[in-house]
Amino acid sequence: MPSSVISHINYDAAMHTLKIKFVSGIIYEYQNVPAKVFEELKTSASKGTYFNLHIKGIYDFNKLTSADKKDQRNHLS
Repeated sequence: MPSSVISHINYDAAMHTLKIKFVSGIIYEYQNVPAKVFEELKTSASKGTYFNLHIKGIYDFNKLTSADKKDQRNHLS
């Protein structure tokens, strides 16, 4: 999964959550993401572009900080 922005993605089909780890090390967990969106992200030629067009600003998310294991909850209006 080569990407200059995203280093890893993981999807929990039972919970409909998508975790994205960015090359910066920050992990975001997106809520209520359809499996189709995960599959399209996974197979996209540009993961960063797909993320910006189809995930960012659309789904509620939690920002997970790996350094202190603390969640910062963020919800879209």
